[in-house]
Amino acid sequence: MKKIIIHLVFSFLILLMGFAKAQETSDNVTIVGEMKNVMWKGELFGRIHLDTISNRKNLFGLGPVEYLTGEILIMDGRSYRSTVTSDSTMKVEETYHISAPFFGYTHVSQWVEHTLPKKIRSIKDLEGYLNSVTIDKPRPFMFKLSGVIDQATIHIVNLPLGTTVRSPDEAHQGLKKYQLQNEQADILGFFSTEHKAVFTHHDTFVHMHLMTKDQSKMGHLDDVLFKRGAMKLELPWH
Repeated sequence: MKKIIIHLVFSFLILLMGFAKAQETSDNVTIVGEMKNVMWKGELFGRIHLDTISNRKNLFGLGPVEYLTGEILIMDGRSYRSTVTSDSTMKVEETYHISAPFFGYTHVSQWVEHTLPKKIRSIKDLEGYLNSVTIDKPRPFMFKLSGVIDQATIHIVNLPLGTTVRSPDEAHQGLKKYQLQNEQADILGFFSTEHKAVFTHHDTFVHMHLMTKDQSKMGHLDDVLFKRGAMKLELPWH
């Protein structure tokens, strides 16, 4: 009985920590959990259950599946999970019955279309452009891109069950990369100069997930070459 009580207390404290993290908000984005705690402390368990997000209208979000077993993308209230099925194939399904160890989400009722200059073709190009044109806007924020990509590399985390994680290298065991070419795609992105190792990797201000228009492929965007003049950028304000 004593062990059961201790277990229940511990589980309650974990839920409280997750709730506390969920209160870290800006005007535009709610962030739950931290990437660095997953990568360096092995906190792989779900800190947010997506089916507990009560308001799904105009909802957008992204993050990994708990225990790093897939990727999550919410686009306009519809939630998708991608998982590895082989070195060259994946499964994309629509579901809210998933949890994430760290996650970012926002509600945007009306996106504002902006012109993406033709010279913006890579992630680094995009990162610099967003930093310059939103310098006086609230941060962090999420953005959308849609159009044609000449090529892209996406990945899905696929950590073997039971793996202990104490470093990014260990966290990326089993990860599968997929190459895309000449695809119509939608991208949801997160931008911040203050969230390195919290919601972006240590060397970037952005975290993006891409899904093809036919919804057959979805994953974390590692590299991209946007088709010149064929991408539409949308921001949550003018």
